[in-house]
Amino acid sequence: MRCPFCGNEDTQVKDSRPAEDGASIRRRRSCPACGNRFTTFERVQLRELLVVKTDGRRVPFDRDKLARSVRVALRKRPFDEERIERIVSGIQRRLEVEADSEVTSRRVGEVVMETLRDVDEVAYVRFASVYRNFREAKDFRAFLGKIEGS
Repeated sequence: MRCPFCGNEDTQVKDSRPAEDGASIRRRRSCPACGNRFTTFERVQLRELLVVKTDGRRVPFDRDKLARSVRVALRKRPFDEERIERIVSGIQRRLEVEADSEVTSRRVGEVVMETLRDVDEVAYVRFASVYRNFREAKDFRAFLGKIEGS
């Protein structure tokens, strides 16, 4: 593993332990060249996913992009980083299990919305407002009416 501080390719693992309820391994590493310490995570990846965009382009699934979206939706909500990582891992695992090798961007959005609906209603509405491209207050009212009606 390359040191993110100095680029040295020879770093050492100082400690390893399960993280995210056993879904990944957390490793504390140190760099003998610069002395800095950093943490890496190792996760199981069932398959390489391609996301089919609405314009037909195929791009590699980007876990970091998914995590950023979930973090934005959960901003200032009572969720610590470890719980957010578990949520993101759960979404990723669900997509890997459901899809062969390709998943539509629409399906990714639907899975995120379904997950957030079960986790935090405010985050669900925040994500939906961006995903469904709400433009006016009436769009929010209509969406909230559907939530309250279900």
